[in-house]
Amino acid sequence: MTYKEALEYIHSVTWLGSRPGLERISDLCDRLGNPEDHCRFIHVAGTNGKGSTSVMLSSILRREGYTVGLFTSPYIEQFNERIRLNGENITDGDLAEVTAYVKTFADAMSDPPTEFELITAIAFEYFKRKNCDFVVLEAGLGGRLDSTNVIKGSVLSIITGIAFDHTAILGSTHAAIAAEKAGIIKAGCPVLCGECPPEAEEVIRDRADERGSPCYSTDFAKITNVSASLRGTTFDFDGQHIAIPLLGLYQTKNTAVVLTACRILRKEGIRISDDAVREGLMAAKWSARFEILRESPLVIYDGAHNVQGIGSAAENIRQYLSPLTKDGRVNILMGVMKDKEYSEMIGMLAPLSEKVYCVTPNNERSLSADREAAEYGAHGVSAIGFDSIEEGVFAACRDSLEERRPLICLGSLYMYADVKAAVSRWCEGEGR
Repeated sequence: MTYKEALEYIHSVTWLGSRPGLERISDLCDRLGNPEDHCRFIHVAGTNGKGSTSVMLSSILRREGYTVGLFTSPYIEQFNERIRLNGENITDGDLAEVTAYVKTFADAMSDPPTEFELITAIAFEYFKRKNCDFVVLEAGLGGRLDSTNVIKGSVLSIITGIAFDHTAILGSTHAAIAAEKAGIIKAGCPVLCGECPPEAEEVIRDRADERGSPCYSTDFAKITNVSASLRGTTFDFDGQHIAIPLLGLYQTKNTAVVLTACRILRKEGIRISDDAVREGLMAAKWSARFEILRESPLVIYDGAHNVQGIGSAAENIRQYLSPLTKDGRVNILMGVMKDKEYSEMIGMLAPLSEKVYCVTPNNERSLSADREAAEYGAHGVSAIGFDSIEEGVFAACRDSLEERRPLICLGSLYMYADVKAAVSRWCEGEGR
C-alpha cells in the first residue's frame, strides 16, 4: 500500500459519518491484539484548549527524555499531523505500512469502523510499534463514547474546560456536556479539571468519586503578573515565573492546566524536572491559535469557532491588536459552520470590527459567505461575502495594508491551510 492509497482507504469510509459508540473500535482493537494496552496514556478532553494542552504536555515529556506519542484532531495542513512521535509527524511510509496492516482486520468486520475509529486504531498500532513511554491522547468529540475512550486506563485524565459546543450531540446544559466529557475518567486514575462552571465541575467530581479517582482543580487565581505582547507571554503561576511563545491570553490558562498536570504526574511517580517544564513550554508550537502569518500587513489566524473561543479571541483583539489602531477596530476575515451560534459570535466581534471579509470554508456544514455578511450587516458592520477564500484573503490583505490596520482571520480550522496559502500568494505579488 502506498501513502496515497492509505489516505484514500482512510477517507473512503467518510460516508459512515459520526456514529458514537465503542463497539466498533473495541472490536477492531481486539482483532489487532489490543495495541492500546501497551501504552500509558494522558487522556485529554474538553470543549476548548485540548490541542494546546496536549502539545505543551507532549513537549515537556519529550524534554524529560521520554518517547512520546501525540494524537490530535483535526489536522491543519497535512493528515500526518494527527499522529506524531517526539514532535514529528508520522512518516508517509509508516502511515502506509500501519494502515495496510489495520485494513486487513477492519475489512473483516461486519460493522466497519468509521473514519475516526480507523485513524484511532492506526495510531494505537503505530504507538505500540514505536514503544512509546507515554501517549498524549486528545479525545475527538465528547469523551464517553469517543473512540479514544476504548483505552482501559490512563495515567491522568484532563478535562480542559466545559462550554457550549456540539449541543445537538453532547447536550444543551453544562452539566450534560460535563457528563459526556467525564466519561473518560477511569477507575482509580486521577482527573484534572480546567475552566469549568460550578455545575459542570460538580458532575465531574461526582463521577470521579464513583470511580474512586482523585480529582484536582486548576487554581486560575494563581495566575498573576501577566505580560502579553506579539513576541510571547510571561506570567507567574503559584510562585513560578513562566514564559511561553504561544500567543493569546487564553494560553495562560492552558499553561496553568499543564503545570498542574505536571505536579499530579510527579505525585504519580513520573519524573518531570523543572528544566523540562521550562524548556518544553518554550519549545511548544501549535498552529492556528492566534498565530502570526504575516507582519506587514499584520495577519493573525485564530481557530476560534464557538462562542467561548470567539470570546477569547475578542479579548485577545483588545489586548494585542486594538492598541495598534486609533479607533481600536480591526479587519476580520471569517468563515464559520452553520451549526454554531454564529449570530452571538458576530455580536461579540461587531464592536471591534472595521471591515469584515466573509468566506465559506470547504466543508458541507459551512455557513455561506453571503449569509454571514448579512448577519454582520444586521449588527451594523460593513461586510462582504466572497466567492472563494483566496478572493477574500487578497481583498483583506490589500485593504489592511493600505489602512495599516491589523487583519485577524477567525473561524473554522478547516480553512487554515487555504488562508495561509492565499496569504503567501498575495505576499508574493499574485493578488496585488
